Amino acid sequence: MKKLLFLCLGLLITGSTYAQQNSDDRYREPLKDVLLKIQDRYHVKIKMNEALVKDKFVNYAEWRFRQDAETTLNNVLAPFDMKVNKEGPNSYKLKDYEYYRWEVQDGWKELDRIASQYHDKASFEQRKALLKPQLYQALQLSPLPTKPASAPIITPKRVYDGYTVENIAIEILPGLYINGSLYKPLKIRGKIPVVLSPDGHWDKQRYRADCQIRCASIARMGAMSYSYDLFAWGESLLQFKGEDHRRSLAQSIQALGAIRILDYMLSLKETDPTRIGISGGSGGGSHTALMAAIDDRITLSAPVVAISSYFYGGCPCESGMPIAQCGNGSDNVELAAMAAPHPQLLISDGSDWTANMPEHDFPYLQKIYGYYGATDKVENVHLPNDKHDFGPSKRFPLYTFLAKNFHLDIKNIQDKDGKFDESHVTVEKEPMLYVFGDKGEKLPKNAIHGFDQLERVWAMNVHK
Repeated sequence: MKKLLFLCLGLLITGSTYAQQNSDDRYREPLKDVLLKIQDRYHVKIKMNEALVKDKFVNYAEWRFRQDAETTLNNVLAPFDMKVNKEGPNSYKLKDYEYYRWEVQDGWKELDRIASQYHDKASFEQRKALLKPQLYQALQLSPLPTKPASAPIITPKRVYDGYTVENIAIEILPGLYINGSLYKPLKIRGKIPVVLSPDGHWDKQRYRADCQIRCASIARMGAMSYSYDLFAWGESLLQFKGEDHRRSLAQSIQALGAIRILDYMLSLKETDPTRIGISGGSGGGSHTALMAAIDDRITLSAPVVAISSYFYGGCPCESGMPIAQCGNGSDNVELAAMAAPHPQLLISDGSDWTANMPEHDFPYLQKIYGYYGATDKVENVHLPNDKHDFGPSKRFPLYTFLAKNFHLDIKNIQDKDGKFDESHVTVEKEPMLYVFGDKGEKLPKNAIHGFDQLERVWAMNVHK
């Protein structure tokens, strides 16, 4: 009787949690409580957002504990599609599972597995021939939809010091527009190169000062630079909501948009079809590698702070469609290699997923380019003390690379001492870069409104 009394008192004191610790209730405990136990037992710190742990329970909680914190955390979090990022020797941060981010060594091993399938130019060309049609299929762009017959919508040209700017909207599917700004040299003599300039997920995208400065500087050197919006970003927000950008279809639409932009640029009498480049940063860098892989018209690429064998792109516009599953598994580094033997510059930094570029991924690219006798055509500028941006330390190597390979006049953006001088660029206010007016009042009447309508148009034009 005394033992029963003590047991009841114990349950009252400790609460109901331990009353549930049996197989009938699957030894169930709140996830937050389990994480706190892990902290205490293994002497670690776990940063957690309350929203991530709210109303989540772990079955057979303590049965998942092992000899070390990391194995235990993996056992506990895997059923929730969650993980921890290690931030220090004994510090972790709780996150949703990142399908697109691998451990460095795992990414390297996967690239080694991929690379084991070819050993010379002939076998790599066979690999490219296998991958390319599968990439189009994965993007739902095989066959390509019919190009609308409408002419591009072009705003009046603005004239600045050594260059001009005009805004252009291109209809890529009925009612679906991709908007951008075309920067041209003020004086054009003969055929000149084109550089597509997609950008990443930085705030304001093509309206940003550094984006305008980059494109204008390229134009001042003697090439045309075409800066364009991501899907559901910039002026695309006149047609869609911001959250639509994180739909998987965003990747396909952005690829189709780049193809249609190239169609337009190659229709211009001043375009040199042998000198077609593309350079974007971050998510625009992933897009850069993909476009250089699938579109043979591109003859130079420069993905910036983007390419890694252990990072597949953190946004559905980079990894929403199953391009990584093509050819029984590929990754962004292999896609970048598909540009060989065309000139390619990869810029990496020390604060993101490109931090290890010189150690493994770049040597792989050099090996592939070596198959073509073109090792000198692929370059890596690694900035270990830099952060994830498209600042001067990234722009200046890009200017040098473009000038060398596209035979541009780099002196037009240098001072008398040979240092880069971007001060001649006029940074325009955002509304000046709009095609459809300050409030979207010039948006065509046939324009799609909303993702549901887009899906219907996509199905009618792509899945015929």
